[in-house]
Amino acid sequence: MALKDRIKADMVDAMRAKDQAKLGALRLLSAAIQRREVDERITLDDAQVTAVIEKLLKQSRESIEQYEKGGRPELAAKERAEAVYWQAYMPQPLSDAEIDALIAETIAATGASSVKDMGKVMGALKPKLAGRADMGQVGAKIKSKLGG
Repeated sequence: MALKDRIKADMVDAMRAKDQAKLGALRLLSAAIQRREVDERITLDDAQVTAVIEKLLKQSRESIEQYEKGGRPELAAKERAEAVYWQAYMPQPLSDAEIDALIAETIAATGASSVKDMGKVMGALKPKLAGRADMGQVGAKIKSKLGG
C-alpha cells in the first residue's frame, strides 16, 4: 500500500474512532502533501511523501523549541503529539554504525579526499539516507572523516 493511501486510510480510522488529535495531525499531513502536489502539478511517490513528512517534523521541532523558549508548554505538547503521529510514517532510522558504514563506503566510491569533496559525498548519500537519518549530523560526521 502506498504511503499516501495508508495516511488516508488512517484518517478514516481516526474519524471512525473519534480520535480528534490523530485526525487533526493526519489532516495537516494530508494537506501538506496535497499542497505540494498542486504546487508542482505532480503525484507524489513514497519518497516524496517521506520528504514532506520530514519537512513537517523539522518545522515541528523548531516550533517546540520556540514554544518552550516563549513559555508556552501547552503548545509545545500539542506539537509533540502531532510529531508522534507523523513519525509513524517515517522509515526505520539507521543506527550510528550503519550510517558510519554508508559514509565510509560513499567516501571510497566517490574518491573524496578533503572537505572540498563533501558536496559530492552528501549528494551520493542523501537518497540512501532520506528520512532515515538526520542529515545535519551526517554532514558533521562526513566533515570529521574528511579532516574538516
